[in-house]
Amino acid sequence: MKKNVGNLDKLIRLILAVIIFLFVYNNDNKETTTLQIVLLVIAFIFALTSLLNYCPIYSIFGIDTNKKRQN
Repeated sequence: MKKNVGNLDKLIRLILAVIIFLFVYNNDNKETTTLQIVLLVIAFIFALTSLLNYCPIYSIFGIDTNKKRQN
């Protein structure tokens, strides 16, 4: 598994994950909705891909934002 997520991409993914999590957590609705579950899954995927430095979708499309490997 080659690292294909660069530092800026990693930071953006982590920030988005935190924003989505806070949006779901601060919701006034006490019942869990389907939208909240979907958003939490998306936030988890963003956080996981940023921590692993690997995005499977990037691999499919041949995208590589990891600048260290491109030298």
